[in-house]
Amino acid sequence: MNRTTAFLGPLVLSLASTQAATPPAQYGSFGLDLTAQDKSVKPGDDFYEYTNGHWLKTQAIPADRARWGTFDQLGEQADERVRKLIQALPEHAPAGSIEQKVGDYYRAFLDRGAIDAAGLKPAQPALTAIAAAQTPEDIATLMGRPDLGLKSPVGVGITIDAKNPDRYLTVIVQSGLGLPDRDYYLKQDPKFVEIRAQYRSHLEKMLSLAGVTDTAAKAGQILELETKVADCHWPRAKLRERDLTYNLRTLAEVEQLAPAFPWKSLLAAQELQDRKEFNVAQPDAVQKLATLFTQTPVDVWKSYLEVHYLDAFAAVLPTPFDDESFDFFGRKLNGQQEQRERWKRAVAAVNSELGEAVGELYVREYFPPAAKAQALALVENLRKAYEKRFAQVPWMTPATRKVALEKLATFRPKIGYPDKWRDYSSLEVRPGEALGNQVRAEVFEWQREVKRIDQPTDRDEWEMTPQTVNAYYNPVFNEIVFPAAILQPPYFDPKADPAVNYGAIGGVIGHEMGHGFDDQGAKSDAKGVLRTWWLPEDTAAFKKLGDALAAQYDSYVAVDDLHVNGRLTLGENIGDLSGMTVAYDAYHLALHGEKAPVLAGLTGDQRFFMAWAQGWRTLIRDERLRNQVMTDPHSPAPFRVNGVVRNVDGWYKAFNVKPGDKLYLPPDKRVHIW
Repeated sequence: MNRTTAFLGPLVLSLASTQAATPPAQYGSFGLDLTAQDKSVKPGDDFYEYTNGHWLKTQAIPADRARWGTFDQLGEQADERVRKLIQALPEHAPAGSIEQKVGDYYRAFLDRGAIDAAGLKPAQPALTAIAAAQTPEDIATLMGRPDLGLKSPVGVGITIDAKNPDRYLTVIVQSGLGLPDRDYYLKQDPKFVEIRAQYRSHLEKMLSLAGVTDTAAKAGQILELETKVADCHWPRAKLRERDLTYNLRTLAEVEQLAPAFPWKSLLAAQELQDRKEFNVAQPDAVQKLATLFTQTPVDVWKSYLEVHYLDAFAAVLPTPFDDESFDFFGRKLNGQQEQRERWKRAVAAVNSELGEAVGELYVREYFPPAAKAQALALVENLRKAYEKRFAQVPWMTPATRKVALEKLATFRPKIGYPDKWRDYSSLEVRPGEALGNQVRAEVFEWQREVKRIDQPTDRDEWEMTPQTVNAYYNPVFNEIVFPAAILQPPYFDPKADPAVNYGAIGGVIGHEMGHGFDDQGAKSDAKGVLRTWWLPEDTAAFKKLGDALAAQYDSYVAVDDLHVNGRLTLGENIGDLSGMTVAYDAYHLALHGEKAPVLAGLTGDQRFFMAWAQGWRTLIRDERLRNQVMTDPHSPAPFRVNGVVRNVDGWYKAFNVKPGDKLYLPPDKRVHIW
């Protein structure tokens, strides 16, 4: 996760009580789905299977999904709720109202007949502009235009300054790939060779649908170009290093980095021509990419831009484009058998472009204000548990411990939804213009970003909508954020046993708080400033622990012979381990020294760990799993359970795990960070 409803009184009582909550909870009688278990598996051999094995054997991934698990089921529920809210809106709402914009955006996207009838006419101005390009300056201008949504080997964006969180900063980054990661182009394993062949065929088909001639040769040129782009890119694990990706440069220094690149054309198209300072995130990669740009013929760039324009807007182009884009990116790359129903994709589109407008409707119906206070009670108990851990951790020096406690004390929790909603008044949405609405929404968002560059940073802004099933930690604001849609069973249920709530949502909260002290979050201080605030001996001790955890995860095989990348996933693995460790302490703090009841033959500690495992039960197609391992900093679901519990001493006692059990680690091999 990194990047979640009743009344305050009953929640506080249920968290502090040693008695089971009044049944029934949504999952079983006290929050666990015990029908999901496979009791033929020893907990110490495979705790993930022990908790979820029957569910994993008897469930099937829906044809329109590449993955199916707790997060996906809650996501489906959120989509159904959003659909219901949108359908309840008046079809002829007042012009300019939020109801009109949300409703017309949804209906225009949903109207496949109108999209097909329009053909490529709505896209023709963009395609004509690409075809008319004659010079590298023309290509750079096209790449910078926010209305075209084009890829570029050198990307430009706006972010918060990691060393001065009170200001926005323009960032220049490596970019430009059509496949998920550089290794998809560079690895010679048969599977990746096959994917590249399929990708080349996809490029050819998309160009052919647009009436382009000599498509085979042009598709080959695009793939060759993107392979060169990939060769310039930093590996994904290196991209995580926040100190390495902070490199301030003046505009003059950027131009010196790659003097032949048409920087002024690119920046002017984005209304950034007056910016004086930039963060060049990967200086050597950007330099190589800018050089590659100038060495590549304009005609090759035109083919590249055209096919990526068609892919970017395929969902709102005629059916053959949409079908072909899905066939490669959905079916071949991720194993998804069928395209999702149009209404589900329409909901996703509205969430993407008008997410907070929908979110405002969502929380009115499904997340009353009192629920914020309920979740805050959990957060504060986790904060107390972290404080206790920090006070006792043996490897941290007093000086660093003092600053760590200051950072912990300043954590700002955001629960449910923003205190103020985004203003969409300047966004124009027209009935029946699916592509035009998407274009205007993307221009609106870019202009919103540009206008605030010289303004103070907005610390009330959210990076996720309330209807998102997820959570995150933001290091520059030192905040933990839990959208409304994740604060529901099985993660949180007011009627569930406290052990279950602490093991589920408590683990999630602890995970996000742990990001403030993982291998990257620890590089920012209490004010969110990227700087070194640990003493060298603390850094060395922490690195040793992180290296040991990374080595554990490196040994896990995810699919075929593809191992988890312990370095890429280190921050999330630290978050999981920290979250479980501290949530376990917080649960025991909530017991106030009393003994938890035994329910269905399970102790409180057993229910706690099973709740964490239940939250991660997931079926995933091999193609999607391969994609995840290559690109995602989160470990696959089984290792988010088994990889964590084997490092937590309380789990061994709870399930009587002994030497000889497959997950058993000797005490001196268990990684204890906090």
